[in-house]
Amino acid sequence: MRRTTRHPVEGANSLWHVYKTVPFWKVVKNFVVIQLARYTPFLSLKNWMYRTFLRMKIGPETSFALMVMLDVMFPENIQVGRNTVIGYNTTILAHEYLIKEYRLGEVIIGDEVMIGANTTILPGVIIGDGAIVSAGTLVHKDVPAGAFVGGNPMRVIYTKEQMEERAAQDLLSHRL
Repeated sequence: MRRTTRHPVEGANSLWHVYKTVPFWKVVKNFVVIQLARYTPFLSLKNWMYRTFLRMKIGPETSFALMVMLDVMFPENIQVGRNTVIGYNTTILAHEYLIKEYRLGEVIIGDEVMIGANTTILPGVIIGDGAIVSAGTLVHKDVPAGAFVGGNPMRVIYTKEQMEERAAQDLLSHRL
């Protein structure tokens, strides 16, 4: 289970209650900042905008590719480590509005993580240091450090240990 906090609602679906859960002007500001950053080719400018205006925690030398879509309602619940790459058109969500409830959860992405293009990361997950997430993956649960994951639903393709063993075998076969 992902680490989310559940908030039940009465009456209409939870999206009808959106401005009871997050201020309207915060959403407007976040939307403008995110849209400007999505098209900005300057990585350091993007990171500055995210840190300054969205209050996100972003490590040095992290790269957000073109068209990355961050959570417009709660971007401050997204944390990205050092020297990580977030691929083209990736979506990172820290909330989900459902029929009878809405859920909030932090997304923590470790150091030196590679997130492939067109990936969707759901709220309440942790992606461990050195992990690789294949393009087009739906990240609906935690990713172990150093693992290579992919697919929809996401599954572990190689663990850190299997990746290291494979690299050692490749090195050995090149020496022969």
